Amino acid sequence: MDATPRLPQLSLRIDNVTLTRGEFDLFENLSAMLTPGEALVLKGANGAGKSSALLALAGQLPIKSGEIQWLGLGKEEAADSQMHLIGHLPAIQRGLTVRENLAFWTALYDGDEAILDSAIAAAGLSGLEHLSCSVLSAGQTRRLALARLVAIPRPIWLLDEPTSALDAEGSLWVETLIGAHLAAGGLAVIATHLALGIEREPNVKVKTLSEFTL
Repeated sequence: MDATPRLPQLSLRIDNVTLTRGEFDLFENLSAMLTPGEALVLKGANGAGKSSALLALAGQLPIKSGEIQWLGLGKEEAADSQMHLIGHLPAIQRGLTVRENLAFWTALYDGDEAILDSAIAAAGLSGLEHLSCSVLSAGQTRRLALARLVAIPRPIWLLDEPTSALDAEGSLWVETLIGAHLAAGGLAVIATHLALGIEREPNVKVKTLSEFTL
């Protein structure tokens, strides 16, 4: 299925951003510019600041210096109203079923429940709709977390290790999903220590955080 209809056209400007943890700088003077249909891949080892960078972009973590601007939003429109932040640890309620989990997020984000089953199918979870999430494998849990991207179209995707726990087929699905999102004019910032095939695409920029440390 087509994961995303044509999306609002937003841009992102990261200008000389320095981010700290405690008294120490994680990275400094990071800059990037994304226009509609572009992605930024943040590379680095564990502890390099990739996850913290996503939180800063989401407005959930203050930066030490620099500026982050989301451009193209409506007057008084908050960036997080147009954003998905999918963390490294999936926000899944293990006592609920697959469908109940996705229905919860769809209701929370004012999505369309009519496409729940299509989103579940797109994530490769058909036949598991009524299964408790407590018995899902790590890969299935990751797929369910990412199914929110399909069920609730939003132009900004912030993805932390999106291919973690996925096999080759699952990783290809994620990259195809991101590609469709960019083709629809969306933006994506992806934090990962793994190689992604999309890094070779001309509309994908790659920054290695170790290059922004003293």
